[in-house]
Amino acid sequence: MKKIVLMAVALCSFAMVSAQSANEVTAKYNDAVAAYTSKNWTAALEGFEAVIKGGQDSEDGNILGLVATAKKSIPTCYRMLGTRAAGAKNWDEAIKNLTAAAEKAELWGDSSAKLKANQILAKVYQVQGGEAFNAGNYEAAVAVFEKGYAANKRNTEMALNLAESYFKLGEYQKGMDVCSNICGMNATKYAEAIAEAKEKMAMYTNNEVARLQQAGDQDGIIAMADSMLATDPTSALAEKIRVQAYNNKKEYDKVIELGENAAAAQATEEEKSDVFFIIGAAYNAKYNAGGNKDAALKDKAVAYLQKVVAGNSVEAAKGALENLK
Repeated sequence: MKKIVLMAVALCSFAMVSAQSANEVTAKYNDAVAAYTSKNWTAALEGFEAVIKGGQDSEDGNILGLVATAKKSIPTCYRMLGTRAAGAKNWDEAIKNLTAAAEKAELWGDSSAKLKANQILAKVYQVQGGEAFNAGNYEAAVAVFEKGYAANKRNTEMALNLAESYFKLGEYQKGMDVCSNICGMNATKYAEAIAEAKEKMAMYTNNEVARLQQAGDQDGIIAMADSMLATDPTSALAEKIRVQAYNNKKEYDKVIELGENAAAAQATEEEKSDVFFIIGAAYNAKYNAGGNKDAALKDKAVAYLQKVVAGNSVEAAKGALENLK
């Protein structure tokens, strides 16, 4: 009988402790909300963390509701602290708090809060990396921009600066990868960024081709073109440089095999004419190699050379046609 009385007393004591704990959690929650409303983010953060610590094991539905709200509020507190630090150009403090905001949001399954934190975090890295970028310290810029790019790949201004930094450091493929990602984004929303990315891809690809040509590495050019086409099968630039490389290797059958598609992929008459000239030159080379006996090869050479109507290859095409008469 005494045991039953003792058990009843214990249960009563437990109920009193639980009620007291619930009241403490509620009081901490109210204090946290007051701090949050007054934008005292540090105090709000501490209060909400205390609510979670004190109430996460509760079986009281009301207390669990307060815990859930605290988890929604903590990423915001960290984000606001990070934003405030960024405004004061305290980059390390900003990065620490914004990273915490994203991590807490991810931990508690709040994708919207994570996105907001990462967007601001990326802007902080953009400004921080921009100082090194503007000073021409591309290695330092890359170290910062990479972190910002990981946080938000849709920050195209920073992504373009990251790509440019890679290109300046001779990291051609890394720069192309970033530009390719930009080109795969929404064509209407990111039209300007896509156009700039394509310009960079064309310019630095031409530079890379020139470097490989100087080294006599035609296979390297072909491998580069194949890699570009694996990422973007519609790349007119890749089609063009691949045909040119096969022509430089004197693999004329490959030029003829790939040439028509390469010409069709080009956007301007000048670019189409460049490819038509390469094809015509390939047929002409085969015709000469056969002792100028295969009339069909000659006719093909003439047909393609006559399609060269614009750009830098016009005069060379006219000379080749004159020799074929």
